[in-house]
Amino acid sequence: MKFTFTLFTFFLLFTTNSFSQTLADLKLKPKEIPKGGYMVSDGNICITPQACSFYNDIETYSNIVGTVKSKAIQSFKSKADRGSIMYFEFDHVFKGDRFLQGLLWGKAGEPTPEHPEEYIAKGRFLVIWSLQPDSPLKEKSETKVEAILE
Repeated sequence: MKFTFTLFTFFLLFTTNSFSQTLADLKLKPKEIPKGGYMVSDGNICITPQACSFYNDIETYSNIVGTVKSKAIQSFKSKADRGSIMYFEFDHVFKGDRFLQGLLWGKAGEPTPEHPEEYIAKGRFLVIWSLQPDSPLKEKSETKVEAILE
């Protein structure tokens, strides 16, 4: 009986943690923002208009990517870096990989210097980094998001 209770408790803790992520968990907290004179900025500072269009008009794409439950954006700028991180939570598993790749990168099918956005889609969550590949913000955020969603 004790073994069953322990196993049940472990299962309950595991499932509660793995399904309880929120967009707030994924966002960078003030103490997690890298050094380098970063300032938080209102609105969006996407590198390309495609990324901002996707964020601003996500409802337009809902029949392709799924229905968005919530979304959030964080924008930052410094002397050497600027950009936005977009967070999405969908009602169901994100299903728009091919569409998003085409929208962000066009025929290249992968990030380019002109379209450097990268993203991760895991379950119901999607995070898009509209930052340069060598951005300390992108590195910090990507590490955090991957650790939470894996």
